[in-house]
Amino acid sequence: MKVLTYQEMQEVLMEELRLMHYPVAVKYILAEEELEEFRRRASYCEAVRPLTFCQFELGARMKGYTLLITKDKMGCSNAAFVLGWKPFDDNEIKSHLKYVRDWEQASKFVTSKPRLPEGSLKAIVVSPLGSAYCEPDVVHLYCDNMQAYHLAVDYMAALDLHPLRSNFTINSAACAGCVFAYQEKMATVHPACSGSYNAGKTERGEINVMIPGEHIGAVVNRLLERIEKYGSSSITRPGDPFPGADICKNCPLIVFREVKEAQEVCSSTTGK
Repeated sequence: MKVLTYQEMQEVLMEELRLMHYPVAVKYILAEEELEEFRRRASYCEAVRPLTFCQFELGARMKGYTLLITKDKMGCSNAAFVLGWKPFDDNEIKSHLKYVRDWEQASKFVTSKPRLPEGSLKAIVVSPLGSAYCEPDVVHLYCDNMQAYHLAVDYMAALDLHPLRSNFTINSAACAGCVFAYQEKMATVHPACSGSYNAGKTERGEINVMIPGEHIGAVVNRLLERIEKYGSSSITRPGDPFPGADICKNCPLIVFREVKEAQEVCSSTTGK
């Protein structure tokens, strides 16, 4: 397997899958010493006011910021619970009642979410993958349908794993999805929740793909293997340079050919 830097991995993913946003490197800091070292060594930004987890990721995926997330700046109750920064209580149940049949079911659904041990998390760092200061725990990609499909297929091929079983939970797509990938060492693919759709700015219908950090190199290498073998990254239409091409596979009707080269057109219009 080719050893790639995180910057090289990001460049491959952005170019070959035509991602609109940077892949987000998520690092959970569980020790005070690690937090102090990060603050001493890294260049980073902090939020001016409390934000949701998916809003912090906005800064990384759209603006390229490296952001430090601390408990006092976590403005989302659902994410705070998943991250172990907030205990289970009646308010958490109440915030889920609109999704379920009754109080009992809300309690069951909330407590069955992936969750970090309460009080264990000191901080989180999110950044573009190419700017990751150390090995990320999770790489979170916001994709369209076919980009997500390509990533999931390459993940299964790279890890010799099939089928891939995702872990979708209500009201916690970004936060619980990342925790699941981290704890289970397994990728997950699922749609946005109602919170991340609005607050997390996924109005284009982006799909969440979370890949454990220790697996991202293998996934990118698998993508490069396919490119070398077929000449492009496309699974659905091998050889096509666009991975999301929605032209019917091998359709004999949709074919294009070059009529004139650019230089010939220029010559005819200039009279030279």
